[in-house]
Amino acid sequence: MKNAPLWVMDLLQSEELEPGTTFIRENEPADTIFFIGRGRAKATDYRISGIAYDFMKPKDLIALGGMEVIMELENYQTTWETETKCTVVKLPRAKYEKWIYADTDIFRLESKITCESLLEESRRNRLYLFLQGADRLALLLVEWFEKFNRNGELCINESRQSIADETGLCLKSVSRGIKKFAGDGLITKKGNQILIDQEQYEGLRKIVNENMDSFSG
Repeated sequence: MKNAPLWVMDLLQSEELEPGTTFIRENEPADTIFFIGRGRAKATDYRISGIAYDFMKPKDLIALGGMEVIMELENYQTTWETETKCTVVKLPRAKYEKWIYADTDIFRLESKITCESLLEESRRNRLYLFLQGADRLALLLVEWFEKFNRNGELCINESRQSIADETGLCLKSVSRGIKKFAGDGLITKKGNQILIDQEQYEGLRKIVNENMDSFSG
């Protein structure tokens, strides 16, 4: 956004959203582009037996709705919901299109970000297909540590239901996995929090690597 021309900056609108607010709904007209300026949002799929499956949590500033523009799709392909209180910045789709189609560098950058995101998600989903129970939970914890650790430590405040939604596991499987990893010393439970340090991450990473090696072999 820092490279956007002044006429684009003048059109941006900011809005504060409370946690749990759905601001993009799948199959509705993709007429607005959203940027998360502050806070966390997640993409959720409800199509499989009505079960919520969270599959994307962008760490970087990306254009939500930009994929639909690049792929020339009229409707949103994903439902987006705030996890925390968020500041979102909105831009009408028509103005976003005018901007990126007039600036080849921006169009190339947006295309690259979109393709990288889709590729990463495709790889993640293929691996998830083969993992069950604790192994699937290990993959999630490894991903979170790699994205969100601070100085080799990660504090997870997510509820068991949120972890179940993220992995597609039932609550019972999530609880069993957490109990197993705590017993093996791969995580530390502190009240409702899950703590992971660098050494514990390496242990979880080993589990994930072994699974990946078995599938590739």
